[in-house]
Amino acid sequence: MDSTTVFAFCLICISSVAGHNYKQQEKDIYESLWISSLDLAYKTLYLDFVQRMEAGDLPAERYVNFTIQDAYYLVKVTDMLQNLSTSVQNPADLSEFFRDRYKSYSSFRDYFLNMYFLKGVSDIKPTPAIKKYVSDYETVMNTKEPIYFAVSLLPCSRLWVWLANKVEMEQSNAYYAWKKDNMDGHPEKHYKKLLNKYLNFKDKEAYRIFRMQMQNERNFFASS
Repeated sequence: MDSTTVFAFCLICISSVAGHNYKQQEKDIYESLWISSLDLAYKTLYLDFVQRMEAGDLPAERYVNFTIQDAYYLVKVTDMLQNLSTSVQNPADLSEFFRDRYKSYSSFRDYFLNMYFLKGVSDIKPTPAIKKYVSDYETVMNTKEPIYFAVSLLPCSRLWVWLANKVEMEQSNAYYAWKKDNMDGHPEKHYKKLLNKYLNFKDKEAYRIFRMQMQNERNFFASS
């Protein structure tokens, strides 16, 4: 079965899942956002970059470039979270969310930069895909209510866990470490209660922002 046939089958499955879970989604905006953009998740899964990583024959230089761009993204988003961690004071749970996410992101940023012997990202030239991705984050931060920045963070957190669990790799695969490092995340611990409290399934802006960031994720992988 070729990838086109598999993708078509997956779209049928998505429609079935969406219909089956409609009542549940009405009460669970966290899950509804994901289901609404599941087509983009599958489109990302079947990109050349992900498929060749799964097969173990992705050229090393492509993975290196991907990692460098990811470092740029990580530093820029962490900077935005630092801003929000001090500027958002109310409501208390949203303020706590941003402080917690900043602490987590900054810790990983420091680890990531040290691992690759990087002092910063000022010398990294972002690709058009990453430049737009970061710019869209900035637009959300500067023009929308803070809860929408939480929405904008979720696609990355959820998609990478999903992809890592979808790709089939043996431990001998050169890229198995990527799967191992990402497969056990639990974004629902940080996002689900918060989003379900402040958003509802009729919130078109939440769906728009979530899908925009899912598309940015797809574009990042597609350009790598």
